[in-house]
Amino acid sequence: MTTQNAPAFLALPTAAARIATTAGAAIALTGTFLAWTWTDEFPGDLTVTGYPGGLQVLALICAALTLLFALSGYGIKGLRWLTPGGTNSPTRLLALGTLGVVGYSIGAISAKLGGVVNLEPGAWVSATGALIAVIASLGLPGDLPLEKDSSPNAWERFRDSLRAPAPKRIKDLPAWAEILIIAGAFGIGLHVFTYGIDTEYAELFIGFLIAVAFGFTAISRAGLIARITALTTKHRNVTVAAALIAAFCFPFTQQNEQYALIGANILIFATVALGLNVVVGLAGLLDLGYVAFLGVGAYAAALVSGSPMSPIGVQFPFWAAVLTGAAASLVFGVVIGAPTLRLRGDYLAIVTLGFGEIFRLTVNALNGVSGPDLTNGSQGIPSIPDLNILGFDFGISHDIGGFTLGRSANYYLLMLVFTGVVVMVFRRSNESRIGRAWVAIREDETAATAMGINAFRLKLLAFALGATLAGLAGTVQAHVSYTVTPEQYQFAGSVPPNSAFLLAAVILGGMGTLSGPLVGAALLYLIPAKLQFMQDYQLFLFGLALILLMRFRPEGLVADRRKQLEFHETGQLDVPPDVPLTDTAAGTTKAGA
Repeated sequence: MTTQNAPAFLALPTAAARIATTAGAAIALTGTFLAWTWTDEFPGDLTVTGYPGGLQVLALICAALTLLFALSGYGIKGLRWLTPGGTNSPTRLLALGTLGVVGYSIGAISAKLGGVVNLEPGAWVSATGALIAVIASLGLPGDLPLEKDSSPNAWERFRDSLRAPAPKRIKDLPAWAEILIIAGAFGIGLHVFTYGIDTEYAELFIGFLIAVAFGFTAISRAGLIARITALTTKHRNVTVAAALIAAFCFPFTQQNEQYALIGANILIFATVALGLNVVVGLAGLLDLGYVAFLGVGAYAAALVSGSPMSPIGVQFPFWAAVLTGAAASLVFGVVIGAPTLRLRGDYLAIVTLGFGEIFRLTVNALNGVSGPDLTNGSQGIPSIPDLNILGFDFGISHDIGGFTLGRSANYYLLMLVFTGVVVMVFRRSNESRIGRAWVAIREDETAATAMGINAFRLKLLAFALGATLAGLAGTVQAHVSYTVTPEQYQFAGSVPPNSAFLLAAVILGGMGTLSGPLVGAALLYLIPAKLQFMQDYQLFLFGLALILLMRFRPEGLVADRRKQLEFHETGQLDVPPDVPLTDTAAGTTKAGA
């Protein structure tokens, strides 16, 4: 496709397009310092001139990044390091992000206050600047050379903007500098995550999602993510330590108990998703009833927790309750896996789906009427007491170093320890001989069996290990939520964790990777928790997000090199175009295609 029939602005010279993009970003940035509305009834108080607030801050950040990346295209010394993968696509994406935040803000203000008449000039200034930046950025050439056409149209340029650049080799830095870069990256990640959780109203959170989506895609397209990934791969132990330290600092940044509780539940969800990643991501076993193992661990811990509603009436120390929950999940994993793992594909998925439903119906029936009195049926096991480990009561607040940690923060730190254990187990398993055998089974079980791998035994081991890890998380979840009920462990529902959301967290985050399920689980739990007013439409929006992500990034948000090569064209030809092909049957020679 050529640009002969394209709009006139696509034919702008590159220099003019870059100047216009820079000017538009500067105008949008200036507008954020002006009032956007005349009344403070809209959340965030956008009436103050000279002091951005609420959605204005997000628009300010997007406009500033757009301006910074646009300036890097001029070859200014000290800015070229921002864009090792190219300058134009990141600038285009950030301009779209600025327009998205400003446009959404205008729409939200108009909807809440009753029309565009409530807008002040600052909103129109930012919108005009963002629109100029977007239109001008479409005139910038693409960063990736295309095989079919050297002058793609606007849609092709936008599509190629989403493609991750190939990692480039960079000059080695001193080890201390590389470690500082890793620490800084995790510090920025902690700040962004904390800002997302601390958003006090839905309009700000939606604007935050728009800014993060375009911003992350832009810096990924610029090549910065590839550079950080190269450094984290080189310093794996430092990376794991930095991630755990950043996660440890999170509760000390929270003063709202509700936000700390969201963090604790995210860790529970992420840990279970990482356990499912062993089954699905490494071994390639489609398990649709995995949440049942979480329920087994939670019910086992609740029964021995000393709850007055527990039919057993015993109270184990926490370490014994943890072992009980993990052992119960392990037994269930072996019992369910042994007769079913000889199945493959869809048949295995149907059987595991049936197991998840059987578990929920069984614990619902063990109420003393339909069956033995073991789980109190639909009422579940409530009034689970808070933990007390070595005199540390998790149910009360504690002052540590001038910071006050409430109940949710206490359980968050406890769950962080469990997450660290699960991360270590997953990492060791993935790098071991057994992990390589799992990957071989996932790629081609027949070929792996022909090479001498005992596929059934290793699949059963993956199933049992994944179930055990889920049981560990379940023991903490029982105490965090105070109660366990059958409705918490369904295949699908509007509130995670459930089997559908767990599987989606693994696939969207990146199957077979360490950080992918953690990122996917955090997003899939945080978004419904912050957008509760859209609860009736959550499954619809969830499905729409799946479609878009599978279309533009099927390998997941965090993908290894194997998945990137599998889902994207490498641009390599089987036969060079200038090498002739000889047709031996006809005795003629044809040019290679």
